[in-house]
Amino acid sequence: MRLLIIGSLNGQIGAASRIAMQRGAKVIQADGISQGLEVMRSGQGADLVMADVSNDIAELIASMKAERINLPVVACGIETSSAAAVAAIKAGAKEYVPLPPDADLIAAVLEAVAAEQDTLIFEDPAMGKVIDMAKKVAGSQASVLITGESGTGKELVARFLHRNSPRKDRAFVAVNCAAIPGDLLESELFGHEKGSFTGAVARRIGKFEESSGGTLLLDEISEMDLRLQAKLLRAVQEREITRVGSNNSVKVDVRILATSNRNMEAEVKAGKFREDLFFRLNVVKLTVPPLRNRPKDVEVLAKHFAISCAEENAVPVRALTPDAITALKAHRWPGNVRELENTVHRAVLLASGDKISAEAIMLTDADGNLSEEAKAGIGGLVGRTVADVERDLIIDTLKHTLGNRTHAAKILGISIRTLRNKLNTYVQDGLAVPAPGAGEA
Repeated sequence: MRLLIIGSLNGQIGAASRIAMQRGAKVIQADGISQGLEVMRSGQGADLVMADVSNDIAELIASMKAERINLPVVACGIETSSAAAVAAIKAGAKEYVPLPPDADLIAAVLEAVAAEQDTLIFEDPAMGKVIDMAKKVAGSQASVLITGESGTGKELVARFLHRNSPRKDRAFVAVNCAAIPGDLLESELFGHEKGSFTGAVARRIGKFEESSGGTLLLDEISEMDLRLQAKLLRAVQEREITRVGSNNSVKVDVRILATSNRNMEAEVKAGKFREDLFFRLNVVKLTVPPLRNRPKDVEVLAKHFAISCAEENAVPVRALTPDAITALKAHRWPGNVRELENTVHRAVLLASGDKISAEAIMLTDADGNLSEEAKAGIGGLVGRTVADVERDLIIDTLKHTLGNRTHAAKILGISIRTLRNKLNTYVQDGLAVPAPGAGEA
């Protein structure tokens, strides 16, 4: 775990650093936002940012988003800074840690971030075969192509390969090729010099240099355009890169892992992906099966999410009843593990009593509507329409997320577009809808 601390933490920087290092974290300290951004650009890398609320947290997060630096931010401040805590959470901070620092609390934050990145839980033999193969190739330097439907856990398999490789003590860096526009992905991968294009406010070290000595994951690589594929091929072959705006090459030592939810052989045949690059990446191929083909994993994952989501929301941990497990196993899970996590998260928030029953397992279809299994399982809500239950669930979830639409949509397991359409309907009906950034703390 690489921890970047920004600010003095109200004079508690030394104590917080010692606690983090005792828990195995490597700590870098920056005096303010500009220095912190320089650290992130420099290639030193970080997995978590801990920032003093005396800094402008909204400015920090906005600057990180503008430069496509995707790291979780935890805000820190004295216990009486309740207004600053609320402002930091609204700005996008994942957590607020009061000062002076508590060893157990900081340890919990570090462990939560690590668990969010690395948890790989399975019982089904279909997934077991994939992991057995991963164990065999993890210690090699071979490139690995990991394929499978969206939400099956391809990145977790990639992290498993890294953790079980000789590079485990060096950086693991992931780049989502589908989330970054093609004209920006080049600088994301290879870095750029100051002034090389509009928005290049400073030299930025790319992901190849940041991960040198470690592992670079190219997530959803099939979305990369052909022009950039040619430059990537050179980097993979020659083990050197050239920053955008520079004429000097830089040697890198990187193991490449790649993922795709497409049929890569078909993409090559259609001329959408370079055959020579495909062969370079496809030294070993791992295919992660969809959740519907891993029936034993549904229950074990659901139980895991029931615990983790309860702890995340500071609500009592409750067991899933047999009828709830039955409802979960009956679903086809087109969204795979990601959909299962969102479903259980929602059930944790809805459940009453000392257990999570089937009435809280409100499964949705691709359009965000309640599925027939869900409608059949809401015995405790008889007398209310599905629309009424859905509306209350959406509004309550939105309050829980302080009006954050993106977070609410994730918990509900629906797209942000579906959520906004439903909210617009509620507003037209004269209902009160929490404003963006508003709601209950």
